[in-house]
Amino acid sequence: MTSSTTAPAPTWEAPLAGAPLDATVEVPGSKSLTNRLLVLAALADSPGTLRGALRSRDADLMIGALRALGARIEEGDQPSTLHVTPGPVTGGTEVDTGLAGTVMRFLPPFAALADGPVRFDGDPEARVRPMLPVLAALRALGITVHDPEGTGDTGDLPSYLPFTVEGRGSVPGGSVDVDASGSSQFVSGLLLAAARYERGLTLRHIGATLPSLPHIEMTVATLRDVGVEVDDSRDGIWSVRPGPIAGRDVRVEPDLSNAAPFLASALVAGGTVRVPGWPTLTTQPGAMVPELLERMGGTSTLADGVLSVTGTGEIHGIDVDLHAGGELAPTFAALAALADSPSRLRGIAHLRGHETDRLAALAREITRLGGQAEETRDGLVITPRPLRGDVVRTYADHRMATSAALLGLRVPGVLVENIGTTAKTLPDFTGMWLGMLG
Repeated sequence: MTSSTTAPAPTWEAPLAGAPLDATVEVPGSKSLTNRLLVLAALADSPGTLRGALRSRDADLMIGALRALGARIEEGDQPSTLHVTPGPVTGGTEVDTGLAGTVMRFLPPFAALADGPVRFDGDPEARVRPMLPVLAALRALGITVHDPEGTGDTGDLPSYLPFTVEGRGSVPGGSVDVDASGSSQFVSGLLLAAARYERGLTLRHIGATLPSLPHIEMTVATLRDVGVEVDDSRDGIWSVRPGPIAGRDVRVEPDLSNAAPFLASALVAGGTVRVPGWPTLTTQPGAMVPELLERMGGTSTLADGVLSVTGTGEIHGIDVDLHAGGELAPTFAALAALADSPSRLRGIAHLRGHETDRLAALAREITRLGGQAEETRDGLVITPRPLRGDVVRTYADHRMATSAALLGLRVPGVLVENIGTTAKTLPDFTGMWLGMLG
């Protein structure tokens, strides 16, 4: 009889901030915008170009998937410039979703346009992320979806990866109801492909809550920018008219949510952190960051496209509804654990279905460091306690890793498990973090 042990995951020692910060951080393009724009460019009626596109694992998974489905995507004079030439949507292929929610939720409605079957699968952690709402919508629209070993004619509809979409070259379209309480991506994925459906699509959300509404507004805005007619005048109902999708030459905004841990560092360490390219108007949920940091003790200014956040090292607790920007919760949970009074983060029950169960993970890891964090029905209550160094598990979740690095600015001995998971959206996070510290 033999036995084996699993080697512990490698850790990265989060650096302490030895002095107040004075740093400018160039944040790569928005993942949310990059992947929406890639999908629309691949469905367009003429070639297009993305400039300043994010190049990370999530974006590269989207590029690989769209190539497998028939689009030609080539780099320009730099990796962040992508030239996209649409082609017929081809089946008889496989899509690797990795752990990218945008790939696994945006591309099944796209694959329904293929001329054959498209099999979807991804990382082990991805196989627990909910998929039923978008797959049920496709079945309601007449598209066969089934377990890869099944026929799709009988039996239950898959709720998770893996699954196969039996593309048949066209989708009739029409009307469909979707419960998007678990993720706004279920709505966005259907809207992005809807202009290519024969009758377009009218989609009605039937769930009790609708998280991350700014991400749906982002989808609607990108659709309108490429000439698609969208009616969103009624709450929870979106109608997309069938019609052409224009190829465009577009510049991608910086990822404001990825900027959050860098800007929050100014509150933890004191000093000033600047992010250039900050838009005055945006649909990104990260637009909430400056106001939230001010409520927790910082100051912010936006001048000539540069957002500057200054802190003194004092952090105040906050009671905030993050329903519209749940992806910011790990950053603000870390700040809350270092604050001078309790915090309550509300409206984020849907985070239980993200890369990991983020609410459970945040509560567990803050507690591991000596803090007090308790789950509520829809969020977290965090009561500051003296923290100590220990290994922080990341659960293959990039935002868990960046929040741990934020804690490590003040707490000696924080060891971040699998810091490489940050490559999902920030390929050189450790280099950027060390550069910020000078």
